[in-house]
Amino acid sequence: MIELLSETAAIQEPQRIRGLEMPWNRVMGSTEGPAGAARALGPWHPQEFMAECVETVPEAGGMMTFVFRRCDGAPLAFRAGQYVNIAFPVNGEDQEPVDRSYSLSSSPTEPWTFSVTIKRDAGGLVSPWVHDNVRPGTVLDMLGPVGAFHLPDADRRARYLFLAAGAGITPIMSMLRTIHDLPGTADVVVLYHGAEAGGFAFHRELAYIASVDSRVKVFYALGDRGRPDEWEGFKGRLSSAMIDEVAPDANGRQVYACGPEGYLNTATELLKKVGVDDTSIYMEFFSGDRQTLLEYQAELAHAADIAEEIAEEIADSAEDYYESQPAAFGMYEPGYDEDGTLKASGLPLEAVDPDAPASKESTGAAPETSAPDASSFDTVGTGSLTLSFLRTGINVRIDPELPILEVAQRAGVRIGANCKEGMCGSCKVVKLSGEVDMNHQGGIRKREIDAGKFLPCCSTARTDMVIDA
Repeated sequence: MIELLSETAAIQEPQRIRGLEMPWNRVMGSTEGPAGAARALGPWHPQEFMAECVETVPEAGGMMTFVFRRCDGAPLAFRAGQYVNIAFPVNGEDQEPVDRSYSLSSSPTEPWTFSVTIKRDAGGLVSPWVHDNVRPGTVLDMLGPVGAFHLPDADRRARYLFLAAGAGITPIMSMLRTIHDLPGTADVVVLYHGAEAGGFAFHRELAYIASVDSRVKVFYALGDRGRPDEWEGFKGRLSSAMIDEVAPDANGRQVYACGPEGYLNTATELLKKVGVDDTSIYMEFFSGDRQTLLEYQAELAHAADIAEEIAEEIADSAEDYYESQPAAFGMYEPGYDEDGTLKASGLPLEAVDPDAPASKESTGAAPETSAPDASSFDTVGTGSLTLSFLRTGINVRIDPELPILEVAQRAGVRIGANCKEGMCGSCKVVKLSGEVDMNHQGGIRKREIDAGKFLPCCSTARTDMVIDA
């Protein structure tokens, strides 16, 4: 026993190469033949593909990990922290699927299978269906990888602070697994906030990684809710003192944070207080940077009546906020039911006369559709082209070089808006006529484009258009 203890005490730290480098990084610039075979593992661009579930793994905190493999046998090449958009047939195979984006929780170093980890939201539409229906053998339509929230392809210093709250641990877990799998020097601190002591997903794996990888330290924190007497982690909400304790050198680290909106807003302010520069902070704010959020808050402060209406609509579509991963901020997201938009500022809803003659649709004949006459709409703005928004009941003049979404929202057209970069697909609308130039980043499928849908955030008008929004 004494000899065994002395051998343990003599164990030294591994010798490592400097920094971290993703396995595909050198392939990008290589012209050698053998390296060409590795190009399939490079996360070059989002693709549409079918994937089969091969395993489900229950996690703590009401979460479930779903392991998939591509049906075409190809690896899924992605960067740690990115996500995939999945079409779920929640209303039946013969109905239009419901799209949701979920962060990949697995590591790209093991690309032949990949995982998403989904938290069940009892009041949601999609997550309960996924938990109850997706099983080994289930095949789903996917698009990805997508997202700018990810580790760099090469980092000579590789000093990170990961902040996660609740389901925000999923992309952080992908990053941590990746670093653990790769050679190289790194210094990683994880601070993970949870709602209850038994609700930390991946806690066993996190403990294992921290115990065998000297580059990683993991800390846990419970919020202001009740805590068991034996709790040994941090207590209370995220604070500058908490950040200082786990990472006194936070201003020398790259910070990746994922969690609910309030948590991310708090983290942004606290990181500034401890000296972390904005250029070193990466969050799941799809709107690009915090300035957009500040501008939106100021806008609401000067328009209380609009704020109240938007707040009601956001409550109606809460699932899109708390179930979707990464986190998103649909500032103009309207409420929907099975018939479409619940509230529209332009066109009135019309009651159906039960005594009216049966329509051609009910008799099996092709229904006649009569679109509103856009010539009666008010016209706003200046420009050489006209966008007619039928649901809102307004014509908007626009110049061909301007993004459609920006001009439309300024005119009061309510279109869901998250990333504004063509990645998330939340602003997807239907054009009934006209042509656009669209430069998307994977947020829309080919079948949707063929059906007339487009992303106004990354589109400019080529002609006059009629839009179903």
